Amino acid sequence: MALAINDLNVPHRLLLGPGPSAVHPRVLRTMSTALVGYLDPEWLSLMDEEQALLRAVFQTKNTLTFPISGTGSAGMETAFCNFVEPGDTVVIGCNGYFSERMCEMARLYGADVKRIEKSWGDVFTQEEVEAALAANKPVKLFALIHAETSTGALQPLEGMGEIAHRHGALFLVDCVTSLSGTPLKIDEWGIDLAFSASQKCLGCPPGLSPFTAGDQAVEILHRRKNRVPNWYLDLTLLEKYWNKERVYHHTPSTTLHYGFREGLRLVLEEGLEDRWVRHRAIAEYLSEKMEALGLKLFVRREHRLPSLTTVCVPEGADDAAVRTRLREVYNIDIGGGFGPLKGKIWRVGLMGFSSRRENVTLLSEALREILDGRK
Repeated sequence: MALAINDLNVPHRLLLGPGPSAVHPRVLRTMSTALVGYLDPEWLSLMDEEQALLRAVFQTKNTLTFPISGTGSAGMETAFCNFVEPGDTVVIGCNGYFSERMCEMARLYGADVKRIEKSWGDVFTQEEVEAALAANKPVKLFALIHAETSTGALQPLEGMGEIAHRHGALFLVDCVTSLSGTPLKIDEWGIDLAFSASQKCLGCPPGLSPFTAGDQAVEILHRRKNRVPNWYLDLTLLEKYWNKERVYHHTPSTTLHYGFREGLRLVLEEGLEDRWVRHRAIAEYLSEKMEALGLKLFVRREHRLPSLTTVCVPEGADDAAVRTRLREVYNIDIGGGFGPLKGKIWRVGLMGFSSRRENVTLLSEALREILDGRK
């Protein structure tokens, strides 16, 4: 008996949550291009172009720079499974949900995790980092979340790489929600390892995690005492496919890479600095509109993330009911909080193609009507 399943008919939502963001029409068109094999000369040329584009967006000259097959969590796990060995001391700045995930992954690979903690929504100072690294020597790796998606806080990174290196540690940065949406300068800021995600500010579908590793990190990788305990994410194998050797590792998602390449082209066509300015300006416009509605923002102004704004749920409002009404009546999708912030904040993502003034206007008018209706 045949299954009675209709043609796919997905609603066209206005995606203003923590991700995925709206995909640019050019990216979608590019993804309909015909497939080629994973060792076809055209495909190998595309791989080289992807790497060159990604280096420009990451602001780095790192040779080991390419997208990992998987979401941002795959990029995170790539960092820990390749650069941490059992017994290594890893210091992690814990101030949100995704730093907790870092701690969990590091422990899975045998790290002795040392936490430095701040309240969710706060950020770390250079003095706090200096003290933590000095107190836990020797430190193999120090990790921070640049853009904490669970809180909307933007962690200052300038000077942190210098502190990490002074204490002999590699500096790892999660830039999942910041890459191309706010200043991020891998080489200038002394960042040894960084990973991101395709579906945030880059405006591509989920499924690829941009990754980069500096020369010192690669040397440490090649001097490991033990084999990397993860075949799929083993950089010593993956780099042989992405470099001139072209040794097959796994079959990549051709269409995702087509779209990713086009997304990177769009970033550089706009210009990185202009793109950073756009994200900041639209975020400030959102803040103004939310405050005009009498709503409070969760993060202090100086630490607000341009690509994701956290708005405090007003007293008497039902977080889930408001989000449901936004989706069902206005076709707008925003995120709620989780962990200690569940039911307390709304997470509004203005990333990539979603970061537009008209989107903010639509959201603010919809929220005004919903909140006025409960009075």
